[in-house]
Amino acid sequence: MIMQEFEVVSRVDKDVSNRKEVLLMAIDFKEPTFIKVRAKEDVTDHTKVYSDGKKCYVGDKIIGEVLSVKNGSDVAVNTKYDIKYTGGYSLDGKTVYLDEHFPPVLKIQGKEIDIRKTIGLHHELPEKWMADEDYEYPYAHEVATGIEKKYVESLGVTWKAYCDEVDKNLRQVYSRTLEKSPPSLDLAPYLYCRDREALGEIRKSES
Repeated sequence: MIMQEFEVVSRVDKDVSNRKEVLLMAIDFKEPTFIKVRAKEDVTDHTKVYSDGKKCYVGDKIIGEVLSVKNGSDVAVNTKYDIKYTGGYSLDGKTVYLDEHFPPVLKIQGKEIDIRKTIGLHHELPEKWMADEDYEYPYAHEVATGIEKKYVESLGVTWKAYCDEVDKNLRQVYSRTLEKSPPSLDLAPYLYCRDREALGEIRKSES
């Protein structure tokens, strides 16, 4: 039996017929994968849990059943559009977008870091997964940043060095006026931030 390790990122208490259950949201940062678990007992955030795709375990103990699984294996990373926040995702979650002007690979501390993976599959995708579970943008973004950080550090570079290099390019991207935006872009982050300027540019540049 192949087991995959996840970290619990959120918990929701449920009362079902006078019986308490907990919905657990957990993510594997190494190979970006999301599971939603119906658990019979609670665990704390950041608890390491394991799953075979059907059951969820803490150690050798079964704590619940997996209700849904999402992973990045069938998600496309598209770099052919202008994206005001550098990264984004389609409404259906099947495509992650990165701004075409953002370098796809950055040289950081002597290593080549693929932004399509760090920002695309290890930030934007987890953020979309959380948003689709009705978490508000700030919390979804916070969880996604944590996943991105764990992945980046696993590559052997420091989070500070990574952020310093990324931020240089983020400022350049945001200063540009959008020329072409994907028609399927999920606008939830812009709407939450009430970024009217960005929303106006996106609507004008949709192709």
